Order: sequence, then C-alpha cells, then structure tokens
Amino acid sequence: MADSIALEVYRLTASFPKEEVYGLISQIRRAAVSVPSNIVEGCSRESQADYKRFLEIAFGSLKELRYQITLSARLGYIAGSRAAEFDAKLDETEKVLGALVRSQRSVARTPKA
Repeated sequence: MADSIALEVYRLTASFPKEEVYGLISQIRRAAVSVPSNIVEGCSRESQADYKRFLEIAFGSLKELRYQITLSARLGYIAGSRAAEFDAKLDETEKVLGALVRSQRSVARTPKA
C-alpha cells in the first residue's frame, strides 16, 4: 500500500505548477518515498528495536505527507475529489502502519522469559 501511494504521488504532482518543483513537489515526493523506504530498511535490520524505529519514521513521513497533500488541495493544486480519494488511501495506509507500529511497541514491552 505504501508503494502505491508513492507511485500515486508522482502522478499527482506531475500537474503541479512548475514553480513548485523545488518546493512542494520535492517535499511531497520525498515524504512519499520515505514511507516504503523506511519500512523496507526496517525489515532488513537485525533487532526489533531498529525495526520499530524505522516503522515510526515511516509513520511520521506518512503524517507529513498527509499535511502536504492537504495543503496542496487548499492551494488548488489537487482537485477536491482527487484529494478525497487520495486521503482515503492515506487513511488506510495509516491504519495498517499504525497497527504495525503498535504491535512492535507491545513486543518491545513484553518481558523475556
């Protein structure tokens, strides 16, 4: 799901004004790519603590992306209906990633026998 959001972000931002290339376009794309990148990097780590840390970074990037998309819609760069569709995808991804982060937090708190 995070990968599909990254792909969708590139499609969405392709129609943004050219003056946003080094502004919002860059920021939105960076945040969108950060989500799946941190999930993948976390999976490659040896420790659960590292995995959890990378998941938390991914979750933070997802929240950042949500704000940037909302701002873009308010600026008129994304049509209202398209922004609503994308927001629904962000909601779903946030629920899944949030549940994964919470599960890792509970694993970290579980005492070892």
